[in-house]
Amino acid sequence: IRYWPEFLPPALAHTWFQQLRDGCHWQSARRPMYDRVVDVPRLLAWYALHELPAGLPLGPMLERVQAMAPGGYTSVGLNLYRDGNDSVAMHNDTLHQLVPGQPLALVSLGGARRMNIRAKAGGRAFGVDLEPGSLLVMSHASQTTHEHGIPKTTRPVPPRMSVVFRARPEVP
Repeated sequence: IRYWPEFLPPALAHTWFQQLRDGCHWQSARRPMYDRVVDVPRLLAWYALHELPAGLPLGPMLERVQAMAPGGYTSVGLNLYRDGNDSVAMHNDTLHQLVPGQPLALVSLGGARRMNIRAKAGGRAFGVDLEPGSLLVMSHASQTTHEHGIPKTTRPVPPRMSVVFRARPEVP
């Protein structure tokens, strides 16, 4: 797991946040969790890299990611955390939905939020404040050894977005 807090210049990170916030096709979702179906506490968008919508800065963002963390990325998933009530529980990415050996690259835009990372073998979680314009790269192997999540917070926080590039296996 590697972190670059100043991956993007602040003005570019701000511009890209606004373009993605206003231009993505954001969706609400529901999912089974803890023996019931619950609302996913954030908005979601997803695009295959071979068919990115015109007008979104995802292509130029991918070029910058590839320069820092080369990978066989095939898709991009976006999460919009509207306020401190939006979150994602501790988890690892589902391994069968990832190409082995390929990294996950997460660009943070908007307000800063704390990501907790914890070894599955136990021990204390540590936090990384994901700054606007930062890049967090997790190896495929880290998904077998660690969990990560964005907790809810009662502090007033501005909207935050994660833009996550992944290599997904081809579906026959």
